[in-house]
Amino acid sequence: MRILYIFRSLAIWGGIERVLVEKMNHLVALYGDEVYMLTNSQGDHPVPYALDERVHLEDMDILFHRQYRYRGLRRLWDGYQRTRLFEKRLYEQILRIQPDVIVCTTADPVYSIVKVKGKTPLVVESHSICTRTLGEASLHQRYVAYLLRKGLRKAACVVALTEGDALEWHKLGLHVEVIPDIVHLNEGALSECRNKHVIFVGRFDYQKRPQEIIRIWQQVYPKFPDWHLDIYGEGEQCGLLEQMAQSLGMNIHVHQPTGEIFDRYRESSILVSTSLFEPFGLVIPEAMSCGLPVIAYDCPYGPASMMEDGKDGLLIPNDDRKSFADQLSLLMSDENLRQQMGRYAVSSAQRFSAALIMPKWRQLFEHLSGLFQPED
Repeated sequence: MRILYIFRSLAIWGGIERVLVEKMNHLVALYGDEVYMLTNSQGDHPVPYALDERVHLEDMDILFHRQYRYRGLRRLWDGYQRTRLFEKRLYEQILRIQPDVIVCTTADPVYSIVKVKGKTPLVVESHSICTRTLGEASLHQRYVAYLLRKGLRKAACVVALTEGDALEWHKLGLHVEVIPDIVHLNEGALSECRNKHVIFVGRFDYQKRPQEIIRIWQQVYPKFPDWHLDIYGEGEQCGLLEQMAQSLGMNIHVHQPTGEIFDRYRESSILVSTSLFEPFGLVIPEAMSCGLPVIAYDCPYGPASMMEDGKDGLLIPNDDRKSFADQLSLLMSDENLRQQMGRYAVSSAQRFSAALIMPKWRQLFEHLSGLFQPED
């Protein structure tokens, strides 16, 4: 089978990037598929994750982000020109590759893809929740959402990561499937949950809310001054987080992303997640597979879909900072409870292994390509 993925770039240490690389690697290694990845803004950036050499990676050199050098009508005109160039080059690539199925992993280009894809079935992966994807605050955003809805009606399928998000997409009258992300699970030693380290992993942005865990830590630290909070990630809030950590002086350490994140999990005893919303949340099952209990806000929709409250971690009512601090204090004070939850977390995380998830993708691709085969 010939499968074409379309994405902005594989250039950062991100959850979507990691999942895409893992899925493409499995498709070529386990099924012998021909897999193509077309990016539009890769440039000279190296792929941070190990990509199988059999995956065909090619950049169309659109560089959409450059439109933001301008303002007003100049920006709109530049964006329009880049969109037309994207459609032209994508059309040429589709003619050359002749894919059996196309997979789009962000909502932005859906309308352009359906204009040039011909009869090839298009799968749209929802890596953000529906209500955020179709947010319509400004006039421009309402127009973008209108185009997206038009494009989605011509897609063969939307794949949601959780049942909660799938219910929202169903309201648009779309064909929706639920397939969780595959997770790169730990295959080595487990955390003993004895080190006095709490770990946060995620982008430094409005969604992941790393500032929130620092505010929670301010309530916890006076009772546990020998514990440390390690924050791993990168993003627009990096400078602010470093300033907060330095000014508070509460054993808060801000780190750059690392390819050795599983070692960092094993050196920790608790994972914390404070996201505003979470389509899935890869770091949760990753850390669970290393034997860490998890404390997370019960935000839409990811944490509740992968955690069992009271068994492998603790779900906190959304934005209840006091409850979060109280439950974090409970785990920090009880090593036996941490270890008990951590053991359960290891087995719970196995639900997201590639061995269980990838056959669902392969079955979907085979079904859709069969439906859209031209008649003799």
